[in-house]
Amino acid sequence: MKQLVLASSNPGKLREFGELLASLGIEVVPQGALGVSDAEEPHATFVENALAKARNAARHAKLPALADDSGICVAALDGEPGVHSARFAGEPKSDRRNNEKLVGLLRDQPDRRAHYYCVVVLVRHADDPEPLIAEGRWQGEVIDTPRGAGGFGYDPYFLLPDLGRTAAELEPREKHAVSHRGKALRRLLALLREQD
Repeated sequence: MKQLVLASSNPGKLREFGELLASLGIEVVPQGALGVSDAEEPHATFVENALAKARNAARHAKLPALADDSGICVAALDGEPGVHSARFAGEPKSDRRNNEKLVGLLRDQPDRRAHYYCVVVLVRHADDPEPLIAEGRWQGEVIDTPRGAGGFGYDPYFLLPDLGRTAAELEPREKHAVSHRGKALRRLLALLREQD
């Protein structure tokens, strides 16, 4: 596989996947560069949404497609925002409003445990009956005051207690080594190697 389409228009995800896949010799083409628009994400699970996005991109681009669906799941909110993480505060999508809503809901909540969750799906073609699926989880907790200028989404509010830093305070290489997306992608690459 020399080229694949990345089924995302999220600049943060495009940057992270580009960095994570750079060493493999696979050219990653953003779906927008091929005129592919975002797929609907109506499903209640991360895996169904990721699969829908991958199939949509593969169908329109006529290339293998990689998609992820990810979000932050907060224990005190019964796993919310979950699959609704990107649009938690409604349309249009806004990291600032999403974070304000999340911190507001947790204001008087002592339990701040949360984890990022990611499912990565690779389809060789739109109707691939054997999509490769991998997942990753990253434990942390939600804080009230943002820290750091890196990352995107909820990263400035996602504290990693073992490191004493937020996801937004990590260098890209550090983040890729421990993040939900990095873990999921490494598992996917292991599955790809098994296919040979």
